[in-house]
Amino acid sequence: MAFKVDDIDESQAPLMDHLVELRTRLIRAILALAVAFAVCLYFASDILGFLIRPLTEAFPPGQGKLIYTKLYEAFFVELKVALFAAFFVSFPVIANQLWAFVAPGLYAKEKRAFLPFLLWTPVLFIAGGALAYYVVMPSAFKWMLGFQGEKGGLDVEALPSAGDYLGLVMQFILAFGFSFLLPVLLLLLNRAGIVNRKQLIGMRRYVIVAITAVAAVITPPDVVSQLMLLVPLWLLFEGSLLIMWLGERKQIDGEAPAEPVPVETDLTGPV
Repeated sequence: MAFKVDDIDESQAPLMDHLVELRTRLIRAILALAVAFAVCLYFASDILGFLIRPLTEAFPPGQGKLIYTKLYEAFFVELKVALFAAFFVSFPVIANQLWAFVAPGLYAKEKRAFLPFLLWTPVLFIAGGALAYYVVMPSAFKWMLGFQGEKGGLDVEALPSAGDYLGLVMQFILAFGFSFLLPVLLLLLNRAGIVNRKQLIGMRRYVIVAITAVAAVITPPDVVSQLMLLVPLWLLFEGSLLIMWLGERKQIDGEAPAEPVPVETDLTGPV
């Protein structure tokens, strides 16, 4: 019995083509990230100043300072700031390369179903990060600075380090940004047939408990931050159910049979 080596070679060729294309897409994405990192590193001080502004406004006017306890800490803080900003700047290019790699393997119907989720992902992520920066962080920092004062005859003063503060800001922005992708996840699972609206409605109480646990874990230990993440996540969950309901209604209307057209009968003709 002879083996057809040609068939094996032909089956390997598409795999190698996909691997070569994947390498090309990854190189382009990394180059975009590297270029964005170089640009953001040049403006790292300005970006850090932008991230520090919520803390500045939380302190009383003319007070407060940000320190660094290690000689190299300020340098590495600027590197982290540049890398953090470069990811946001280069994300459209990275997402485009991901879409260009995946799209050829999808049918037209699948492309139309998947493309809105790809477009809404950065919008929801930026919305979550903006909520964290403009609303949550100022309130949370004021609450945290409220523990300053005289305790046991000594002055308790907040002297946050630059590295710790940057880590806290990144935690806030990433936590709120990724949490706001909940509708994308739920709607993708619904489109894939893994969950449906009725199942999610039946699990609503468990989902609320899970959202509460997530808000308690990924935010700093203050009630204000947790509530400011819990309430939007709950609203996004209910909004996802509403979008599923609208999709079901549209599908039902599209599958509804057309009403029969009445046929006029001429009763005056010969029998």
